[in-house]
Amino acid sequence: MAHHFGFPIETVIVFFAVVGFSVYTDLRAHRSTEEIGLKDATLWSVFWIGLAVAFYAYLWVRFDKQWADLYLAGYILEKTLSVDNLMVFIAVFASFAIKGALQHRILYWGIVGALLFRAIFVLIGTSLFLASAWVGFLFAAVVAWSAWKMQTADDGEDEIEDYTDHWSVRLAKRVLPVFPRIHEGRLFLSRRVAKELCDADPSIVLQGRQGAALLATPAFLCLLAIETSDIMFAFDSVPAVIAITQEPLLVYAAMIFAILGLRSLYFVLTALTRYLVHLEKAVIVLLYFIAGKLALQSWNHTIGDTGLHISPGASLAIVLGLLGIGVVASLVYPAPDENQKGTTDDPPVV
Repeated sequence: MAHHFGFPIETVIVFFAVVGFSVYTDLRAHRSTEEIGLKDATLWSVFWIGLAVAFYAYLWVRFDKQWADLYLAGYILEKTLSVDNLMVFIAVFASFAIKGALQHRILYWGIVGALLFRAIFVLIGTSLFLASAWVGFLFAAVVAWSAWKMQTADDGEDEIEDYTDHWSVRLAKRVLPVFPRIHEGRLFLSRRVAKELCDADPSIVLQGRQGAALLATPAFLCLLAIETSDIMFAFDSVPAVIAITQEPLLVYAAMIFAILGLRSLYFVLTALTRYLVHLEKAVIVLLYFIAGKLALQSWNHTIGDTGLHISPGASLAIVLGLLGIGVVASLVYPAPDENQKGTTDDPPVV
């Protein structure tokens, strides 16, 4: 295997062509305002996972199995870590009382932003790591801190957070004029449309400075809360995936294929997450393993070779094994019914 994967022109073209065509196809398939059903979301989740596996096969056949294993391990890790991020999305949508097809539209724009910010974080992270192996110790500390936060988090703490009062939303309200109700799923309304709606319903009171041509709606504020939450999530996930491989293209491809399926996976997880009660424990153990792998790798390069090296195949096997244990444990030892007694069908209204 070559020392560095680099940026093969053919692979870059194949990657962006497949991603661009797939996103276009997804958007055309969901251009209607109909609510996304569980069957549709499941089929699209299978499609996105199949696409990621197809890219794995391409790397294996065209280059080398070890490069393919590095990509696949990073993809699986990012996909799993994204589950925790989706739980935040559920809380955000509940805070803004947004349901159905509008969730899909907001998630689309959120993922567009995630593609951009992931590219920036991956370039910075891999550049720092390649510039100095000592950075690996810092990344190991970040990943271990993420695992510790998950381990010590109060299960009820995040569920009661009101994202309509998120710092990004408060900041936006200081800068942008806001129309306080959702209208036809739009992120922004023109001044003319807002005035017509206010004339039809005098109870509507515009918020923020007056006179602007466009007014933000709660849908845009919801998108803003999701985007800022995802950026904070990237600070944890990017170092974790870089621990698998420091090749920028493989890291970015792993993250993008994982992120692209998040919209469909979101609607599946809202139905299935209550059953995967032990998956988070497996993720915590996996993050501690990743932190240890990063620290070991940096020690070998900066202080002295310990003789211990974790191959790409071993990393992939450990990632799959730990997650498999979490899923099987959830099926064998499901949560007692009282853990779900506090759920409610109706989200809070802004």
